[in-house]
Amino acid sequence: MAISIEDIKKLRAMTGAGLADVKKALTEAEGDFDKAKDLLRERGLAIAAKRSDRETSNGCVLVKSVDGFAAMVAVKCETDFVAAGKDFVELVQNILDAAIAAKAKTIDEVKALKLANGDDAETAVQHRSGISGEKMEIDGYNFLEGDNIAVYDHMGKHTLATMVQLNANNDEAGHKVAMQVAAMRPVALDETSVPQAVKDEELKVAIEKTKEEQVEKAVVAALKKAGLNPNLVDSAEHIESNINKGWLTQEEADKAKQISEATAAEKTANLNETMIQNIAKGRMAKFFKDNCLVDQEFQFGDGDKISVQDWLKAQGGLSILAYKRFTLAAE
Repeated sequence: MAISIEDIKKLRAMTGAGLADVKKALTEAEGDFDKAKDLLRERGLAIAAKRSDRETSNGCVLVKSVDGFAAMVAVKCETDFVAAGKDFVELVQNILDAAIAAKAKTIDEVKALKLANGDDAETAVQHRSGISGEKMEIDGYNFLEGDNIAVYDHMGKHTLATMVQLNANNDEAGHKVAMQVAAMRPVALDETSVPQAVKDEELKVAIEKTKEEQVEKAVVAALKKAGLNPNLVDSAEHIESNINKGWLTQEEADKAKQISEATAAEKTANLNETMIQNIAKGRMAKFFKDNCLVDQEFQFGDGDKISVQDWLKAQGGLSILAYKRFTLAAE
């Protein structure tokens, strides 16, 4: 049967599919719009499956708060061109609105939510993938529930979003702390909130780094005492290069190697463990200050160096109950 241009435009507006795909689907469905929509949807899913091994490094993150429930949803795609598309952003917004309406608690709940067109969220994303020609996936979901929640879409670019819940209502303070979370990417609210596995790994790194520094100091001191320039012999590549340039003789290089190996072995065997632990604890204290939200230096005050926690106290005894952050960027 003949398919009119009006029917093609109508179905295209309904589905967002290309003109040729719409015409083909209508022809196969003999003008039946519902059947044609199903055909387009099925083909979209098939196309999405073929792209399952592609990398999604762009996308859209949206955040919203309604009546004591705030949520953020991230849907990834392959290119920034598609990520900025009106239809793609609208799809993410529809998923977010459905998640808030249902007060969804997990990403699996979000994927199963029914949207206005009858599709569940995951199927709707796969269908849009077939239309755009790019792999897409619901990649992230966070929520906070309760009063005094501030939400923030960093620079309105839909690539980084945060939510912050305070113990009392203060829109300005909530907004500034939400910006702090976006800018300073804390790993936890406070020291007690840092996962034990993270603490253990950071302490291990701190101890190893401290030991390496103590051994290196001993080697540098020994080389200087022997009349050798430590900067000329700090790596095999430098030694070879400096010999070729005439800045170092082979005899000096051999002597430096012997001194370095002997000093490093002796120092490693006689490290002061109490001193190592104390220095490592100092490194851990700096880690908590840099990475725990309440201890970070507040970035949006009046110029004074003050922690987030102290700044909030000065705003009338405010404190942070919870926060969430999601970004599409590699950090």
